[in-house]
Order: sequence, then C-alpha cells, then structure tokens
Amino acid sequence: MALDFNDPDLEFSDLVYAYQSWVMAVINDEKLGGEALLTDEIAEDALNAMRFLPGEVTAAIETSLARVYDVDADELAALLFPED
Repeated sequence: MALDFNDPDLEFSDLVYAYQSWVMAVINDEKLGGEALLTDEIAEDALNAMRFLPGEVTAAIETSLARVYDVDADELAALLFPED
C-alpha cells in the first residue's frame, strides 16, 4: 500500500509502520536470508516517511529491531544507508 501523503487521515502510526516495514524487510533480505520482502514501494514509503519522523523515532525503531533480530546497530546502519 503506497502512502498518500496528501491524505488528511494519514496518522503518525502509518509513518512509523512504513519505516518499520522497511527496516524489517532489509534485515530479512540481508541477514536472515528469507524470502525477499523488500520492494520499491516499501522503500519509497519509508524514505518519504523519514521526512516526517523525528530522528529519535527512526533511531528507536532501528535499535529495537536490531535487538530483536540480533543485528549489530552499526551493521544495520550500513545495511540501511550504504555509502556508495
């Protein structure tokens, strides 16, 4: 489901869900080796949601999911935001 950022009913939780879905998909695809979950739509929604989410929220999502999936925080940061 692509987020409509012009939708007046869009809630903060929708932004959090979009970002969380992206982080989980990256972890799954890069670390767990499961069925590929990351799609262009998930990535686009997450990157757009980042514009509206405070850094503390994105950091909390990343930290929580890194702990749950036993991924080093620095490694997760490199997976999410690889330097070209």
